[in-house]
Amino acid sequence: MGAAFANALSGLTANANAIGGVSGNLANLNTYGYKNNSISFNDLVNSSLSGAQSSTVIGGSVVSQTSRNFSQGSIATTNQPYDAAVNGNGFFVLNTPGGQSVFTRGGNFKLDSQGHLITQNGDFVQGWNQINGSVNTTGPIASIVVPTAGIQQSIPTANFEVTANLDASATVGSTAGTFTSPMQVYDSQGNPHQLTVTYTKTATNTWDYAVTIPSVDIAGGTGTTTTVANGTLQFGPNGVLSSPDVTTGAISIPITGLSDGAADLALTWNLYDASANPLVSQFDQQSANLASTQDGAAAGQLTSVNIGQGGSIMASYSNGNTVQIGQLALASVLNPDSLQDLGNNTFGVTTQTATPSIGTPGTGSRGQITGEALESSNVDIATEFTNMLTYERGYQANSKSLTTEDELIQTTVNLIQR
Repeated sequence: MGAAFANALSGLTANANAIGGVSGNLANLNTYGYKNNSISFNDLVNSSLSGAQSSTVIGGSVVSQTSRNFSQGSIATTNQPYDAAVNGNGFFVLNTPGGQSVFTRGGNFKLDSQGHLITQNGDFVQGWNQINGSVNTTGPIASIVVPTAGIQQSIPTANFEVTANLDASATVGSTAGTFTSPMQVYDSQGNPHQLTVTYTKTATNTWDYAVTIPSVDIAGGTGTTTTVANGTLQFGPNGVLSSPDVTTGAISIPITGLSDGAADLALTWNLYDASANPLVSQFDQQSANLASTQDGAAAGQLTSVNIGQGGSIMASYSNGNTVQIGQLALASVLNPDSLQDLGNNTFGVTTQTATPSIGTPGTGSRGQITGEALESSNVDIATEFTNMLTYERGYQANSKSLTTEDELIQTTVNLIQR
């Protein structure tokens, strides 16, 4: 009868532990990136019976292991700048204040007072920072540091393009035979300068051009405007630019002696795009500017920082520029169920864990990172309630076995007393 008591007690303990696992899953139903625990039972061998035919008495049970289910949780957009979700295989890499390397799926990050990207528990998020204007993801990882203020240096214009159509039906000397394209460029100090490209029809399929700048922008400039470049555009009978051709279609425009003290400008007006298609045409339509681009920028103040798609950390400036200043790292673990649960939604490696492979998202076996989003817990409430009822029935059955055994003992004691 002692074995029966032991069996029932072990059953009570095992089912109580299983219910504890279910309650832990339900408690973390809304924990971002949480992975639910799966409960496994094993039987116990209480004793052996020797004789002509040896046999074992199987009795009792125990929770043999609690394993993590690392299936994907749903991803919800939060629009919070420092939130990130792993979509697929992998873990965010963290470094604790004590220097231990740990891993997590929870991406609800924040900034500390020094601009470090950290978890809610204060662990430092790892990746690559911008150094000398670039993010080198082949180097060692480090704690991500986000600028909280700063100014982006101005970028002087080097190239500009104008996409325009000149009216093929315009007559020489008429109002329609003259057309202008404005273009704003920037010098080395970030100051803007307004250039004007003036097209004047001089003959069939022929237009002269002149590029001017306000004379006040030039030291010692006289008059209203100063011409800094001029030439001729020739069009074929099909209205397509023929001269300058694609090999000579980059017009150099030097602008020297700026009155604001900035460095001289060395501009290039590109008449063809990267695919060698002409940007200025002559068709029988009213002259019109269709588009214009230039590669300069004024100085800008930092306005916001956010985690973008792929785990890139982007800084936006008041001049409209967006620059990558960092990159989150992901770690792929071949056997994630071997990781040790360290609490606070973090995991650490054990002697059974394969060496984590750390790299950029979307490479190797690593999944992707979705910015401004979070991965929800993969706990299924219906499954957990079903498991809870099953374990509760198991607990009740074992308690019934225990009370039945107690009644048998009591009956035996009463027989002896008689």
